[in-house]
Amino acid sequence: MKLLSRLLVAAGLLAGFNFTVQAKIERVVEKTFTVSAAGTLQVDTQGGEIRVSPGSESIVKVTARQKVRASSEAEADELLKKLELTIEQSGSDVRASAKYERKGVGFHFGFWPPVQVDFIVSVPAGFAADLRTSGGGITVGDLTGKVNARTSGGGIKLGRLGAEVEARTSGGSITLEAAHGPAELKTSGGSITVGQVAGPATLSTSGGSIRIDSAENSVRAHTSGGSIRAGIAGGLGDDCALSTSGGSVHVTVDRTAAFRLDASTSGGGVDAEGLTITMEKGGRDRSRLAGSVNGGGPVLKLRSSGGGISVRTR
Repeated sequence: MKLLSRLLVAAGLLAGFNFTVQAKIERVVEKTFTVSAAGTLQVDTQGGEIRVSPGSESIVKVTARQKVRASSEAEADELLKKLELTIEQSGSDVRASAKYERKGVGFHFGFWPPVQVDFIVSVPAGFAADLRTSGGGITVGDLTGKVNARTSGGGIKLGRLGAEVEARTSGGSITLEAAHGPAELKTSGGSITVGQVAGPATLSTSGGSIRIDSAENSVRAHTSGGSIRAGIAGGLGDDCALSTSGGSVHVTVDRTAAFRLDASTSGGGVDAEGLTITMEKGGRDRSRLAGSVNGGGPVLKLRSSGGGISVRTR
């Protein structure tokens, strides 16, 4: 009985201690800058979220939400002294950065850093964006400038973009509504979903599925842990390669598209409907299909180690 009582007391003290450690105090810093319609936004934060949306044609508004793990306002003030928060303008470019001092040697209980900063920014639609965070998600609205987004611990959500886009995450999914330029999307821990992309698309994931509704140029997609579903609009702009080690591959092409099909799988069958194919020698069995479609052209290479392959026309 005494042992049980002691355990209950210890559990209560620990719960109270954890509650204190987990308490968050929020401070907000806002700055507004007058800019031209085209510039670059650069954001870098540790462990925080980044959200960028189009706004006024001549205004950049930056809101920094500082989330402090502290038990009192006084403790929060002390912790914030070690935060380097920069929000500044250079010409038509704006930079926002939040860095906490390096973690010292020794025992540290709980989360690090004790201050995390989320950045919520509105920019002219013509802006480019270079965004980096070590532990939060990134959301970007409809911008016409180049977008580079990188996070080590969250998902990336992208709207309708008018230029080149590069997005990388080690711990989440990536979604892209549309891109009028090239798109390079890579994740180690989630799925990739794309609506429409006009430029060449390179998509890679180690832990999820890939879906692209409409690709108007070349597509290179690989996943080690899911299926691939892709729609190719018009003729193939260049060679395309789609491969998976852990699922199936489904592709739709225009009925009049001319290309060379090279499809094989070690985990299922290959099925094609609606295609006029001139078979290569030895190019047809249950797990392989190779030949020229509508006279041939760029190569559509499809590979799967864990499922079937199907090609359909639309």
